[in-house]
Amino acid sequence: MGNRTLEQRITQARAEVPCDLLLKGGQVYCVVTGNLLSSDVAICGDTIVGVGTGYVGEKTVDVSGQILVPGFIDTHLHIESSLVTPSEFDRCVAPKGVTTAICDPHEIANVLGVPGIEYFLAASEHTLMDVRVQLSSCVPSTDMETSGASIEAADLAPFMDHPKVIGLAEFMNFPGVIFRDPAVMAKLALFEGRHIDGHAPQLSGNDLNAYISAGIRTEHEATTAEEALEKLQKGMRVLIREGSVSKDLDALQPLLNDITSAYMCLCTDDRNPLDIAEEGHLDYVIRTLIAKGCTPLSAYRAASLSAAEAFGLKDKGQIAPGKLADIAIVTDLAACDVQTVFCSGVEVTDANFAQRGTVEPLGRNSVKSREIVAMDFRSSSNNARTDVIGIVEGKIITEHLIETIDIVEGDKAPDPERDLARITVIERHGKNGNIANGAVRGFEITKGAIGSTVCHDHHNIAVVGVNYGDMAIAANRLAEIEGGFVVVSDGKILAELALPVAGLMSLEPFEVVHDHLVDLRAAARSIGVRLKEPFLQLAFLALPVIPALKITDRGMVDVKKFEIIS
Repeated sequence: MGNRTLEQRITQARAEVPCDLLLKGGQVYCVVTGNLLSSDVAICGDTIVGVGTGYVGEKTVDVSGQILVPGFIDTHLHIESSLVTPSEFDRCVAPKGVTTAICDPHEIANVLGVPGIEYFLAASEHTLMDVRVQLSSCVPSTDMETSGASIEAADLAPFMDHPKVIGLAEFMNFPGVIFRDPAVMAKLALFEGRHIDGHAPQLSGNDLNAYISAGIRTEHEATTAEEALEKLQKGMRVLIREGSVSKDLDALQPLLNDITSAYMCLCTDDRNPLDIAEEGHLDYVIRTLIAKGCTPLSAYRAASLSAAEAFGLKDKGQIAPGKLADIAIVTDLAACDVQTVFCSGVEVTDANFAQRGTVEPLGRNSVKSREIVAMDFRSSSNNARTDVIGIVEGKIITEHLIETIDIVEGDKAPDPERDLARITVIERHGKNGNIANGAVRGFEITKGAIGSTVCHDHHNIAVVGVNYGDMAIAANRLAEIEGGFVVVSDGKILAELALPVAGLMSLEPFEVVHDHLVDLRAAARSIGVRLKEPFLQLAFLALPVIPALKITDRGMVDVKKFEIIS
């Protein structure tokens, strides 16, 4: 319907003329008081102008027997990690009540640099939901990895006042903040007084004080109630994250109540189409919180009004006059069974999706690794003492294990009986050809290999396996399909998903991606993998800003010491 003039909004609000759209006969859920109000909702253009009675609409939608709640705001995510383009992400999650997504495009930025951010800004102009962009702060996340690009403060400055930009995205390099790295300080100074997202797992005490004093306002990396409480009490807004790998809802749910919900929000961070189809998106988070004992007020407020307030979106978060008409309609608050959705007054329908504009994808042929051979996966060492990454399922934090692995013919080979697999990261941006080998426990892989170019945040090739020949096939196949996921066993490719947009996103509809993920999960299980989400779990093993032990193309990284293990 578009915008309307100030005069039109006031005239329609007073019911002097019919409103553009009237939602009639339902109940409005107030996320301030927790009351259900029997009330019609009058909409003028993209804005709610009336909550009450006595309205007539040019168009009327009967919502009798239903409850109108504010549209949900995902406060932190990477659309690339949904494995589909922004257009397909819109089509995938908007019907589930998500009317605003605050994204950090640092996945594509780590591959392509500033053009990746520009792609998301352009795509955000053509979605039904409101896609807001946080400017990627840490590209690369550290100096212990090889990314496809780097972004400095001067690169971000031209985008600061873009209407879709909120501020600076998650500041993952927390050691750079507290020890005042010059490049880090330049970015913080540039955004001083504006919104800056946090990312500081397990940081506490005076180091946390220093981090927050830099102007950082939000945190989605709290994984325990104790950690979240300290951060809340020190003025941060805590985002409860429930993604495909990072699952913090159970740990933080006891902290969410009618008081704290004013300062807590919800996010998914990384959630793929398979989990969205099987469980849902923020709708799943809301109903799970309520099922575990949270009040509807606390859950729906965290998903809407608190999120809007935390990120300065003053025209969102409530069904109230003057707010954008971002509305989800449910039949039951506890079930969060979304029936109908309006984004800025536009109903989410297949017909309206079809009318959107398009943006040409970029980042094709971004996998530039050399031909990989089985010998590349040998781990040469003269010391049987071995650092091993220990997976914690449902978390992106890992354990730093020490195991004895015998050296046989100059190699510390995988040992499936002890659940010790080879993990290898291969530089794929065509810069140096680095290959780093390590050991990992937790996949329970008994044969073959799995591989991925979704490898946070540098997005090199990551392969886990117990057979070097299969690992080589996996790595080379990823180059052939321009990136993606692959499962290999006995020299054969069992399943794959091509992600040709920067090696991160598919060009297929989300339904097709979902079906490929089903096949990939089954193939992974056939070679022994028991992790529910092995591919994203693998991706996070290469992120050197999350404790305790990780691996990049430069080697194994002791995150607590913030150094590469020699």
